[in-house]
Amino acid sequence: MVDGPVRRRRYAVLVVTYGEVEKLTLRNLWPSSRRILKVITSQIVKVPRFLVYLVADYRSTKHFIDWRRSGYRSTLLATNRAQRARLEACLRSRTAELPPDTDIDVLDAYYFVPPYLEEMLGEIRSRYDGIVVVPMIPVESAFSCGVACRMVSETYGDERYSRVRLMNRFWSDEALHRIYADHLFSRIAESPLADTEGKLGLVLVIHGTLVRDRAGNPPKVFTGLDETGRFFEMMKRRIMEDPRNIFADIRQGCMNHSAGGEWTADTVEKALEAFRREGCRGVVMFPYGFFADNSETEYEAKRLLESAGFPRSYYVRCINDSPAFADWLAGRVAGELCMLQHIQQAYESLEPKS
Repeated sequence: MVDGPVRRRRYAVLVVTYGEVEKLTLRNLWPSSRRILKVITSQIVKVPRFLVYLVADYRSTKHFIDWRRSGYRSTLLATNRAQRARLEACLRSRTAELPPDTDIDVLDAYYFVPPYLEEMLGEIRSRYDGIVVVPMIPVESAFSCGVACRMVSETYGDERYSRVRLMNRFWSDEALHRIYADHLFSRIAESPLADTEGKLGLVLVIHGTLVRDRAGNPPKVFTGLDETGRFFEMMKRRIMEDPRNIFADIRQGCMNHSAGGEWTADTVEKALEAFRREGCRGVVMFPYGFFADNSETEYEAKRLLESAGFPRSYYVRCINDSPAFADWLAGRVAGELCMLQHIQQAYESLEPKS
């Protein structure tokens, strides 16, 4: 018996993040804010339908006034597109690691702005044999990669097990920790802080998460609380043991919301205040809990640092589209693509022969 020709497969890699409006107008902010309430906030607080528009439009107006007054413009979408392009280039340079007989397209999609992830999933379902979803945030929870998981499930149903790979657990990868440390110390070496006398503190900024709901009970959704704590401890140890380390101490700085109950206690404000009490002459801030700068990092967190009044302070931007990060991510994606092909071949081997 002679085997037929090997079927060539076509895969999509979807680089996914929350998304923020690029052109600052109320018309653009309104639908984005409404989607945040429906997709994220509704998981922890049941917002009556009539209030969705009221609350979302209030938030949109507030952001519009604040960002317009400060001159802030989001770079998140531009960065995500740059990350996608670097990832695509790195995958092309890793052909030996990719599954054989495949064509791979790298695309971007978002939760809160077009192109929306759920619409993209529906559009590409019939065009690709499978997809790898890459949520661009290191710690998984119901509010991050959980959103993508839900949308994948709604689009693919039971087929998701044979056609979709959803990446996670970036936070536990030691190779990423090393890239983070190299990124941090290389930026500090270029800054005025390298010659600062006296104690220096480091605030590692991450998105906070819900600890207890409004009734004082553990949240009913997966919040990634344990993973957030373990990620911080891993990174703190990695930085403090590095021979390049210049920091007296490192503190977690969580960016919390106010709705839903009790959020993580180790906030950015508390970290900065603790360093002030300890007599630190300078503070560095690094948003390690985000792969790309956004309004929570380069607007809110950075403003807290600038207003803290330390003699010296320095903000290290997110890993963004750094070549080392893109190459690491490409290696992880290549592994997922190979796993996806193996799974599909296993499913096909179980099908009855005609």
